[in-house]
Amino acid sequence: MHDSDAPLPGRRPIAPPPPVPSSPPPRSVPRSLLRRAVACLCALALASSATLQPARAQNSLPSLGDTDSADFSVGTERKLGDEIMREIRADPDYVDDPLLLEYLESVWQPLVAASRKLGNITADIDQRFAWEPFLVRDPSVNAFALPGGFVGVHLGLIAITTSRDELASVLGHEMSHVTQRHIARSISGNARRSLVSLAALILGVLVASRSTNPDAINAVVAGTQAATIQSQLNFSRDAEREADRIGFQVMTAAGFAPGGMASMFEKMDASMRLNDFGGFPYLRTHPLTVERIGEARSRAGVVTAASRISVLEHTAAQARARVLMDPRVDALRRWQGRDVDLEGSASERLLNACESAQASSLLRDWARADLSFARALAVVRGSPTSSARAERAVVLMQAHSLLDRGAPAKAAEAMKSYAGEASRPVLLLSAQIALAETPAVTPDSAALKAHAGELQTWVALHADDALAWSALAQTWARLGVPLRALRAEAESRYALGDLLGAVDRLRAGQRFARSGGPVDFIDASVIDSRLRDIEVQRKQIEADQRASR
Repeated sequence: MHDSDAPLPGRRPIAPPPPVPSSPPPRSVPRSLLRRAVACLCALALASSATLQPARAQNSLPSLGDTDSADFSVGTERKLGDEIMREIRADPDYVDDPLLLEYLESVWQPLVAASRKLGNITADIDQRFAWEPFLVRDPSVNAFALPGGFVGVHLGLIAITTSRDELASVLGHEMSHVTQRHIARSISGNARRSLVSLAALILGVLVASRSTNPDAINAVVAGTQAATIQSQLNFSRDAEREADRIGFQVMTAAGFAPGGMASMFEKMDASMRLNDFGGFPYLRTHPLTVERIGEARSRAGVVTAASRISVLEHTAAQARARVLMDPRVDALRRWQGRDVDLEGSASERLLNACESAQASSLLRDWARADLSFARALAVVRGSPTSSARAERAVVLMQAHSLLDRGAPAKAAEAMKSYAGEASRPVLLLSAQIALAETPAVTPDSAALKAHAGELQTWVALHADDALAWSALAQTWARLGVPLRALRAEAESRYALGDLLGAVDRLRAGQRFARSGGPVDFIDASVIDSRLRDIEVQRKQIEADQRASR
């Protein structure tokens, strides 16, 4: 759905976006293994590589009914994805920003629903796969699919898009790699390997491929097994065409503008030719061709245009992604300086104001942040092309800034219109405000008890929400219920893949329960049960790791 402030593809040339700050210099593999693995996991999406298979191997896609694909079952693919995600969630560049992730989900979920309606998400993968998008703190323009339905999005990709339709075109393409089981088709021959070994080998190959250390590269790819894996991390041209075609069908069925894919292709092509300093790995793993761009334009020309909606909510998300993708002070100074540009369309003025406000907040320049937030709110409240969602995004960012500077009462006042809203960003922000307003242990706090109940309901439905478990742990501790706090701490660590940390917290809970103080029997039983379950899982992982050596 093309937004009112966004240029229509085909009407005039698309100007390249402002240069995205280049990534920090690459580090050596031992210093940050996962940092580089996440940055280049687009290859794990099995996207089209710069080194393509011979043309004779690309005439048709292998059947999912063949022996190798049958070996690499839906369950095996999900387990491999879980194994890789356990490592990714432990990496500091894994980003769980509730506000930005909520916006990503608002684009992703209509695509999932449309894919189900079209029959692309079949019964055998609907319940087994995660269908989970996640964010990576990296300024490069990239997105990638993982085994089991996980799709990663670099903040740099959101930073370069100017409409939700462009973002939807990339997400739809990556989702189609998952629904068409391209991953299973490509690496099914390795299903007989230990999943731990396969995941580690894939990550190692990807890390080495991005390293500037030739010895690291040679050490990993010297073995025939690693070389075989690397050769299988490539989609064929047919798979790319299929993902383009089905991704387009999914995004248009979900109500996004058909011109979003062509617009995204043209923008990335122009940007790479003009200012690519290694910041466009998506184009190296999904090489743009005249044919692909032409097909995207042709498809857009025969589909009914979607209704226009405000672009300003996407603009607020774009600004937040730009600031969060590179936390270096010099980068923040550049974004802070955008407040001097007060001209242009509503979208341009909102982008500049939000970038400056958030950068100023991270730099703890509160006066300048307040001025920029005031300008941003003036845009979203005064523009005829605005929306309530855009205003909400700015208000919640402002409340975060007020809370960060130690003004919880002002933060609560800023977001009072959204108090009680059953959304993740509001739930977590409200809990943090309540905790900040209650600095000491207060067993009788009605407000904290209410937040504890809301958080407990949320984690019952979203057991993998590490931030919610962490907020619940803090809330129970402030209410003087240490056993529940320890259990929530354990669940938070478990959600992040830190099984040893989860075991440590649960054992601490057992020791507290046996110390003789007043303890709820049900709480103690839950801790005992969870400890047994996690210990079994941890021992199985250790056994798999030993078997793969």
